[in-house]
Amino acid sequence: MSDSTVASRLRDALNDSERKRPLLAVGAVNALAAHVAAEAGFDALWVSGLEVSAASGLPDANVLGPRDLSDVVASLGRVTDLPVIVDIDNAGGSERTAERFAHDLLRAGAAAVCVEDSSYPKCNSFSAHRAQALADPDLLCEQVRRVRKVVGDDLVVLARTEALITGEDLAVAVARAEAYADAGADAVLIHSKDVTGEQARAIGRAWNHQVPLVSVPTAFPDLSAAELGEAGFRLCIYANHLSRAALSGMRTAARQFRHGGSFCSTASGSLAEVGDLMRVGEPGALSCL
Repeated sequence: MSDSTVASRLRDALNDSERKRPLLAVGAVNALAAHVAAEAGFDALWVSGLEVSAASGLPDANVLGPRDLSDVVASLGRVTDLPVIVDIDNAGGSERTAERFAHDLLRAGAAAVCVEDSSYPKCNSFSAHRAQALADPDLLCEQVRRVRKVVGDDLVVLARTEALITGEDLAVAVARAEAYADAGADAVLIHSKDVTGEQARAIGRAWNHQVPLVSVPTAFPDLSAAELGEAGFRLCIYANHLSRAALSGMRTAARQFRHGGSFCSTASGSLAEVGDLMRVGEPGALSCL
């Protein structure tokens, strides 16, 4: 299956107004996570800048390059043909670096990239030590146009605005998102960290553009995918949940070992079988979309 076919399949699904629910993507930092996601029936995978940075022992601050992300994309493709959406942050803060990210990730097998309007160097949206800042919207518009010129329709392009994260109002966020859609983005993501979910609902009400709307509900997990679909979102990205679950599980197993002196003393079911681990690398793709 060609990468362009995967991108077309994802684009068609995003634009399918007859779908009863939004597409569901989950963060996958390695082939193990991708295998779990495919088994669970997710529609797509998300290569998160935060997850890849954390797995590499790096800060989520524009330290990753195209090769770091491409290696992850290639590993996911070994176990599933689910569409892979890659978080490229602000794509290095320039039009030329955006071109390189798109070109290299397409070659690695990505179906989509998500580029945002954070200023360079970025910080994570949930960072407690430094505030996010916005780049000029014209920069992201040009990055979207350059990416489209380099890859054509062979990649789905998601454009993300951090306007609400920086304290701008909804009107500013929507205006930025509309500009990015008009520049050629296939879908837009207006990021919110309002824990009540009311801001997400307001985004859905305010969005009148035909370009599909995407949500990353990290801050408002109580709002279900079904509710987000009813609010107008076509894709929900659960960006880092499998890594967080893995971290919690590893800590639990390690603490139980320290307490009991043996991994045999861990709670029943807390460890997968060795054979289960081996099967991840066996041939046979898992796909859902």
